[in-house]
Amino acid sequence: MSLDRQLAQHRDYLLRFARLQLRNDAWAEDAVSETLLAALVKPQSFGNRSQLKTWLVGILKHKVIDILRQRKREVALDPQDGDASEELDALAFKADGHYAAQPSDWGNPEQELSSRQFFAVLEACTDKLPAAMGRVFLMREWLELSSDEICKELQVTPTNLYVLLHRARLRLRECLELNWFGGRVA
Repeated sequence: MSLDRQLAQHRDYLLRFARLQLRNDAWAEDAVSETLLAALVKPQSFGNRSQLKTWLVGILKHKVIDILRQRKREVALDPQDGDASEELDALAFKADGHYAAQPSDWGNPEQELSSRQFFAVLEACTDKLPAAMGRVFLMREWLELSSDEICKELQVTPTNLYVLLHRARLRLRECLELNWFGGRVA
């Protein structure tokens, strides 16, 4: 199969990945187009050292970071974007800081990682995050940017970043427990 056909097969996945991070369809299209163009221009850099999809995601990560840097003035990050996190904290924790209820048994997470359905639920949960939380979570966990890089790019304080990450993780935990782990038969 030709390289251009192989690249076309991965386009939808790359587009979903870019949309999750950028939350802007036009920017996501640009990032994916630039990724595919880079792969077509320099196919020799692939060298079959990994799977094609892995190589493309690596290129896309850099393109997403470049777009975030170029467009950072267009991204409005308001840490008080009506996410009702205080209520979530009050429900999830006792006054002494301990969990109000123990987390559900998540089984064997390594087995779950191989499940496409799990990733579909995770993606849906990530889509439901408020824009600021989703962006910092994806930058930290998926793009693997350091906290310092994220703070610099988004012009937030380290404390604000940690609060946003904490709240994002709480929301993802809640969503996954309701939509994935809650349906498990013990």
